[in-house]
Amino acid sequence: MALGLKFLTVKRLAWILGVIAVLSAIGIAHQFNRLNQINAFNEAVKTGQPRVTDKLSYENKYAQAYWLAQKTYYKEATKLFSGLTQTSTASNRASVFHNIGNMFFHKALRLNTGSDVRARDEAEYLLTEAKTAYKHAVKLDNSNWGTRRNLDRVLSLLPDTPQAGLSDSDSPGMVMGNIPVGLP
Repeated sequence: MALGLKFLTVKRLAWILGVIAVLSAIGIAHQFNRLNQINAFNEAVKTGQPRVTDKLSYENKYAQAYWLAQKTYYKEATKLFSGLTQTSTASNRASVFHNIGNMFFHKALRLNTGSDVRARDEAEYLLTEAKTAYKHAVKLDNSNWGTRRNLDRVLSLLPDTPQAGLSDSDSPGMVMGNIPVGLP
């Protein structure tokens, strides 16, 4: 009935199990420490405080860019988000493009266009940028209904694409009265 394990004595078995227990305790302590770091990171993100751990992580850069966007520092947030578009998974890149689209969309909505042509042109430019960002996000992750809804809203706010030579004041086939459409 012997298994031929003569080298495995009770003393050796106790040592092996003791080493396994010590290694398991070290692993548990490491995981507990990491969990505390993650909780501290999340709390710092919520309060807008500087993060102590994971300073170079994707999540830290994303959180910083998101915080800047919430505080209407759009230029800085766009730079940080743009740096994140080349990294991580397709779902994360879609989230980045979604937030870039949100920034342009919110900025366009905050403009008081009224009768000011420059403000209207800027709003149209911002909505076009938002449309481009939302389209990138939908291409990367088509399952996000928020992105699809925002894209639909942006498309409804954008003016129809004008076609050269077809305006109310000009005759068809002419641009600006006397300049023909197309190449000579």
